[in-house]
Amino acid sequence: MPLTPSQQLATLSEYLSARREAILLAWRTADRADPEQMTGRALTLGQFLDHIPPILDAYELRLRSRPGGADARTAEAEKKEEEVKHGLHRWQQGYRLKELVTECGHLHLCVFEELGRLGATHPEIEPATLLEAQRQLLRLINDTISESAAQYERMQQAEAASRVVDLQKALATMDEVEQRRGAFIQQAVHDLNNDILGVSMAASMVVHPHLAEADRARSVAVLQRATQGLSTMLGELMELARLEAGQDKRKLARFDAAALIAELCRGSQPFAQERNLFLRAEGPLRLAVEGDAEKVRRLAKNLLLNALKYTEEGGVTVTWGEEKENWWLMVQDTGPGMLPGASQSLKAGLQEATASAKESDEKSAAIKGETSQVLAAPGDTAPRTGPALDQPGEGIGLSVVKRLCELLDASLEIASSAPTGTTFRAVFPRRYGSPS
Repeated sequence: MPLTPSQQLATLSEYLSARREAILLAWRTADRADPEQMTGRALTLGQFLDHIPPILDAYELRLRSRPGGADARTAEAEKKEEEVKHGLHRWQQGYRLKELVTECGHLHLCVFEELGRLGATHPEIEPATLLEAQRQLLRLINDTISESAAQYERMQQAEAASRVVDLQKALATMDEVEQRRGAFIQQAVHDLNNDILGVSMAASMVVHPHLAEADRARSVAVLQRATQGLSTMLGELMELARLEAGQDKRKLARFDAAALIAELCRGSQPFAQERNLFLRAEGPLRLAVEGDAEKVRRLAKNLLLNALKYTEEGGVTVTWGEEKENWWLMVQDTGPGMLPGASQSLKAGLQEATASAKESDEKSAAIKGETSQVLAAPGDTAPRTGPALDQPGEGIGLSVVKRLCELLDASLEIASSAPTGTTFRAVFPRRYGSPS
């Protein structure tokens, strides 16, 4: 007795499930063979597969479910949730949007070809049934691209929002400096809102004979801090502009990551001592890797100095090590944790991506009997109330780190809580396929 169309779809679902490992292997092979798909080559198998297995689970469930039934609705809801998480992770892992869309195309082709092979070897499955399965596959891939890309775009918008708030805080700082300038040094010839040099000149011109020494000292201190902070922020803006314009290219060579990070920590000890903070550096004495040493140094310096700047008590611990095909750098502070402020949306996005990636990594590791390597989020992850410690440039600095990670095919993870502070972990490939 021939199978009904519903029975044929259910049979096809079982065949696809049995061929799952082969499909995923073919997908990874095809993606790595694509010369323009560079970022995925730095990921472990679990990181690369990400939330795709649950998406395929939902596809198979839909094939064997009654159209419009409870199982079909469940499959649709689960699929959409996993698709959103997939876009979040690809943003965190430094994928370009084109890479995200292209890898979905490779997956589509691999499942499509598998359906063709199953149709050729199983004559009991009619052409009309195969056509329906292909139609459902086309819808699956279209939804995956749509939801993943939409989430990716939302995270890019969160980055941009963080930078806008930073710029607004910087403008407010300049307004405050302008008010002090008007009160104490009316002879200043440059408008501070248009020329940062005016701030430096103002600091050197506070020599009015009738100005009280206490007022003069406070004015000089304020102007010097403003000058230093705004100059740093302008430098970060210029660096971010170069990165976003694609003007910075990575220059790959062999280097000792352990020596580079240890030297950076030694050079930052005076700043830590000035703030009465400890600065510990822990890791293997040697760590030979391939990469762009200067950009790794810039990334590590940004994370380290920001951790020292926003920590009031305790200190900062910098560690590094290797795992499988990757090496990692971790910067952990004893600061107040994630506070509402300029970079909140970007930090929150990274935190959400880290927690979701850990969940996905643990599922993959459990299947293979391995241990998850994604940064563990502490128990208390709620943002703290009270005055924010964000300063101009924090959101911009974090965006610079994120862009450097993308340039280096690295992923960025964050865990933050009030009791334990904030931890950033950047995971880099130990070697690259070819320069880009």
